[in-house]
Amino acid sequence: MAAHDIAVTGLGLVTPAGIGTAASWSGVRAGRPTAAYDPVLADNPVRISCRVPDWDPDTLLGARRAHRLDRFSQFALVAAREALADAGLDPATWDGARVGVVLGCADGGPGTVEAQHRTLVEHSPDRVSPLLLPMQLPNMLAGQTAIEFGATGPNLVVATACASGTTAIGTARDLLLLDRCDVVLAGGSEAMITPLVMAGFARMGTLSRRTDDPAAASRPFDLDRDGFVAGEGAGVLVLERPADARARGARVRARVTGYGASADAHHVTSPHPDGVGLEAAMRGALADAGAQASDVGHVNAHGTATRLNDLAEARVVHRVLGDPLVTSTKGVTGHLLGAAGAVEAAFTVLALEEQTVPPTANLDTPDPDCEIKVAAALTGTRFDLALSNSLGFGGQNAVLALATA
Repeated sequence: MAAHDIAVTGLGLVTPAGIGTAASWSGVRAGRPTAAYDPVLADNPVRISCRVPDWDPDTLLGARRAHRLDRFSQFALVAAREALADAGLDPATWDGARVGVVLGCADGGPGTVEAQHRTLVEHSPDRVSPLLLPMQLPNMLAGQTAIEFGATGPNLVVATACASGTTAIGTARDLLLLDRCDVVLAGGSEAMITPLVMAGFARMGTLSRRTDDPAAASRPFDLDRDGFVAGEGAGVLVLERPADARARGARVRARVTGYGASADAHHVTSPHPDGVGLEAAMRGALADAGAQASDVGHVNAHGTATRLNDLAEARVVHRVLGDPLVTSTKGVTGHLLGAAGAVEAAFTVLALEEQTVPPTANLDTPDPDCEIKVAAALTGTRFDLALSNSLGFGGQNAVLALATA
């Protein structure tokens, strides 16, 4: 391993494809779309979403704990528990001062805000919960995780819109390389499927209007795509320096070998049409990894199924890398917004482990203007290096280079 590589020793997932890594990966490998009618959005112009199935926080976290947390924090704690168990780490035995938490989200807890605003309007200020702020503030995502596990090292939440999860992993990697921590819980969580937020997305024209056929609505790189389907969930990775992982006999699932980030400085919502910012981030990740474009065998694309994003990203992937095998797992999970990059980084780790590329669901007619090789079916292939791309409103770009263990 190179001196600047970081080991991934644990994964935890809560996604619309299932609760837990095994269930989530199974759904993604099978290409099973999760979009469905959402009764919470019954009065909205777009009434479909990708929800986490069978979510029961009282059972998973205990009723007292669950009721003090917004949904986005609930997701993160369940994912973090799984990641720590997968890594073989026991918080009761570690030096908490050397454990960091770096998580990403785009919005904090809008579900709590909307519910408490209704209480304010329908009743009185005296009825507003004193837990409003502790539940909805974005930083509580990392704060509650630190409290849960006694992690007293660096603790922060990053917000780079839909690139937040990827930015968090890149930031966590830097903390380890700077010897600020020995272990970092890194990833992202999001729970933004609320009437107000979805009305905003619908007014912007970013959501798929294929409400008569929800399962077919999320169609990355397909000629008939018409927007994304909003999802929710969390992904948490345990990151360590390879020497520390080896010293405790941990399994290294993959390596984070490079990270690149940039800003388009172009538009508040649309990517640069030529993808100059994404290209800079991809080339930066490759340079950081000490890799060549020809070394990349797979790209987990941002691939939102919006016309502008897919086309711009495809142009950059083709221009920078040629024709590696590309997938967008958003065809299955929908767009998990600030959690997307973390969940997709975990899927990339699993793809590297299995040497398989999962399918892009609903890819019936590949857009001929997207001149890339998109996996329409589960594909076995040999590759040692993969990129995971994330883009966000405001022109945010973040790219991880991930390699086999």
